[in-house]
Formats: sequence, C-alpha cells, structure tokens
Amino acid sequence: MPDLRFFDIGSKIDLDQVAALTSTRLGVPGRKGSGFVTACAPLSLGGPGKAAFFSDRRYLTNLHRTEAEFVFVHSDYIDHVPDRSVPIISPAPQASWARLAARLYRPRMHEGASPVHPSVKREDGVMLGVGVVIGQDVEIGAGTRIEAYAVIGPGVRIGRDCHIGAHSTIYCALLGDRVQLSSGVRIGEAGFGVSGDARGLVDVPQLGRVILQDDVSIGAGTCVDRGAFEDTIVGEATKIDNMVQIAHNVRIGRNCIVAAHSGLSGSVRIGDGAMFGGRAGIIDHIEIGAGAKVAAGAIVFKDVPPGAMVSGFPAKPSRQFLREVVWLEKNAAVKESGKDKG
Repeated sequence: MPDLRFFDIGSKIDLDQVAALTSTRLGVPGRKGSGFVTACAPLSLGGPGKAAFFSDRRYLTNLHRTEAEFVFVHSDYIDHVPDRSVPIISPAPQASWARLAARLYRPRMHEGASPVHPSVKREDGVMLGVGVVIGQDVEIGAGTRIEAYAVIGPGVRIGRDCHIGAHSTIYCALLGDRVQLSSGVRIGEAGFGVSGDARGLVDVPQLGRVILQDDVSIGAGTCVDRGAFEDTIVGEATKIDNMVQIAHNVRIGRNCIVAAHSGLSGSVRIGDGAMFGGRAGIIDHIEIGAGAKVAAGAIVFKDVPPGAMVSGFPAKPSRQFLREVVWLEKNAAVKESGKDKG
C-alpha cells in the first residue's frame, strides 16, 4: 500500500469501469471475485481487492503464488493464473495496470496559500531561508537548516541537524539525522517507468518512497528517484557526489561512495562499503557485493562479487581488463611498425 503521507487514494473501481479504462476483458466471464478493485500492487504483495499484472516470464513463480484478487495478464498465460485470482485479459498488462494505478493514486499536492503550511511541525532551532516552501504534515527535527527556495513536499520527514541546500526539492521521502543535501538536489521525483499499448505510451505510476538514513550526504544536482512500489534506500554514512542518477528501487548499503556522473539503474542492490568511480554505470537488477569497486567509466552488465574490482566496457575484473589493454597496445604497435617498414 502506498504511504498515505504522500499519496491520495481514490475510491474503489468496479470491473466494468476497469474494462473501459484499460480496454481489457475478463478472462473467465463467470469469475468476478468481489467485483471491485480497491488497490494496485505487485504480484508478490497482492491481496483482496488488489490488482497486479504479469508481463515477464522471469516472474512466473510469483504469478503462481500471487494472492492478488485481480491479475492483468496476456491471453497466452491465462492458464497460469491461480483459481483464487480473477484474470483480466490485456495485450499489454503493465500498461493496463498503469492506467488503473494512475486513476487510484495521486501524489499529494501543496495545499493553502501560505508557503509554509500551518500543519508543519518544527522542533527547536529549525532555520528556514528566504522563499522556502513546505507542504502540509511535514515534520522537521531540531537544528535542521533549509536554505533559500527549497521545496519540501507534503508528508516529508526530516531528521535533526540536517542541511538542505538552496533550490533543492524533496518529495515522498524520509530523511534521518545529519543528512546533508547540496544545492539543487532532487529527492523523490518519479522514477522512469514507461509502458505502452494500442493507445500509446503511458507513464507507470511510481508509488514508493525514498529513505535516506543517518549521515548520508548528496552532492549538487544529484537525483534520487522514489521507488516504483518498494522504497529507494541510501544507507547510513553513504556519500554521493554531484550529478549522480539513482533510479527507482535502488538499495545502497552503508558507507558507500559514488563519484560524479555515475548512474545506478532501477532495482540495483549495492552492499556496504562499495565504491564507484566517476561516470560508472550499472544496468538494472544488478547486485554489487560489499566492498566491491567499480572503476571510473566502467559499465557493469553482470553481478560483481564482494571485494572485487571491475573496469572497462563491458566491466570485467580489473587485472584482466588491464592485461587486454596492454596486449592490444603491443599488437597495435607491431602492426604500425610493420606498415612503416613496408
């Protein structure tokens, strides 16, 4: 269930409305369940009234085990939907789910005419710069300073002794104590999720949060996207440089270092103490082990074991990469020498 501090939830939707909204149909006409969708969820978090979707064979086991009352599914997989669930046939299940989720959930918006909403709770010693905007139901701990023109969205929690840089924005987020955000940091914007059907492309609603644990620091211009349904988490004392992209559902451990211009794609998992050089890139759903090192400019396509160091494109163990570079240089030099003699 999305955090109600950050999202408004619409009323339940009957199956006829669902069909009209998503251009779908019931897979088993006589099986309607309760007849109403009350929430959207992943297959693994389903339950009564909840709608999930299945669109990837890698998650077939989750489909077999799902408790979701309704499942958007392609007709090819209708026989895999358990009897306890109602299959809803769609040529593009994720897009159908996205259209339904967008109807059910909306991020909360700032209410009222005052830049600082009267419901905001501030402990002693909180300092606000000029032009700061703070939404309803925000809580801010003692000793925190928020610089000029920062925007804090509804429901956000900020711990004690934090520093929020000028022009930063924070939505759908929970911050621990002593968190340091430089100027222009973007926390909790929607992650990049897109699907499509015969009606065109549709944004997949991002219904999770960002959690920044104690002593995290984040450099200027960095973006940390909220989760798609789960949370994006940055562990204690992790240090992130300027102009870094942290995508939805990423989980970074404690005491990690991420240098400038790096990009961590969706659902990457990073162990404690891992380090990333400048312009490192990690594709989605990769695991980086504790204490691993990713060299500057490396692009990682497969899991990195704990303590390993990888370099290059595609990334490989650094010693192997360096041997290959030396071999190429030697052979290139020999060929050039041969041309000169000719």
